[in-house]
Amino acid sequence: MLVSVDNHLLGHTRTNAARPSRPPPSHRRREHGPTTTMTRTIATILAVLAVTLVLALPSFASPPAANATAADDATNNWAVLVCTSRYWFNYRHVANTLSMYRTVKRLGIPDDQILLLLADDMACNPRNSRPASVINNAEDRLDLYGDTVEVDYRGYEVTVENFMRLLTDRMPEHTPRSKRLLTDEKSRILVFMTGHGGDEFLKFQDKEELGAQDLADAFAQMWEKRRYREVLFMVDTCQANTLYSRISAPNVVAVGSSAKDESSYSHHMDMNLGVSVIDRFTYANLEALESVHLASASASSPGGLNRTSSLADLFATYDPVKLASTPGVRSDLSKRPLESIPILDFFGASLTGAKVPRDEDRVVLEARLEVSPVPTVEKVARPTEEEVGESKAPRPVGPVKVGPASSWRAYLHAAALAGLVGIMSFVTLV
Repeated sequence: MLVSVDNHLLGHTRTNAARPSRPPPSHRRREHGPTTTMTRTIATILAVLAVTLVLALPSFASPPAANATAADDATNNWAVLVCTSRYWFNYRHVANTLSMYRTVKRLGIPDDQILLLLADDMACNPRNSRPASVINNAEDRLDLYGDTVEVDYRGYEVTVENFMRLLTDRMPEHTPRSKRLLTDEKSRILVFMTGHGGDEFLKFQDKEELGAQDLADAFAQMWEKRRYREVLFMVDTCQANTLYSRISAPNVVAVGSSAKDESSYSHHMDMNLGVSVIDRFTYANLEALESVHLASASASSPGGLNRTSSLADLFATYDPVKLASTPGVRSDLSKRPLESIPILDFFGASLTGAKVPRDEDRVVLEARLEVSPVPTVEKVARPTEEEVGESKAPRPVGPVKVGPASSWRAYLHAAALAGLVGIMSFVTLV
């Protein structure tokens, strides 16, 4: 009995020894560890590459809106009009600016899209024999100041710093909307400046100077921040053409009253006031633009400009003999030839496809109230409800933001995000 028990135990021991040993469950998982790690790594890399490709797709699919060359989608025109001179003997510089202000208002730019900067108040100067008025002609036929002038920056507010902040929208948070240039990538801007200048600088109130490089940097920042579609820079000062020599930002047309080492002269003076009332270059522009009316496609004077005339037509009216200086035009930065840029693209309400951000009937009414005679008024179609809704939409306060992405780009981004979440969830489960 004892022997049989021992043999039974011995047989059981041999049977267990002959069976192959089974590794513990943890060992089996370690055998598959490298494969699982590699799968997760590959899946993660593919997910990152897919998301990167989808996010980068919009930039390759179409160029940014601000870099577009077409002008038919511009929706608003603005004007920045700057007089940089103080003191009574600089009366003509204030008259230059107010004359341009009257013209752009008459041709359709609303007052809330005009920034007027006057370094001195000639209307209230004690030397003014015509109190509360400013004139630009010796016959005293037109009061430029009137009751509807809205000065946004006056006196000591007109500084180089404030001008640069205005262009680049680097304004304090409390700055009112009336003192801000609330443009976007679909805006055309007329920048008109007048005062005393020299080789690559313009003086502000005989105290500080705006350099040509400062101006070039401001336009470059505006382009980078998508604050304009096109800019017309016009300057009436001595050696004016040197002020735009350093501009490199795209879609800028520049015009000046005089070449390097040349002066810009006044046109005529008023004997009662004892000062010159307008400069020759500004007078030449106003004389050409006075024949333009929104209510009629024909000029009010034979051979004059009309609402379909181009910037090339305007610049062709400059006579160096009458100006006693050499006006300059720089158009190499513009992607549209001067012959295809209507003057109303900058001096008024554009008629080349841009939506006028105001009631058209109101434009015609203002033109009818001007001193210049207006031909028979044509009935202008009123904007649709959608256009009115767009024009009345409140403009955002703060730095100009890049336009929202189109719907298909938004769908791609959402799909990429959902795909990434799904892949990571799958990898985690595996």
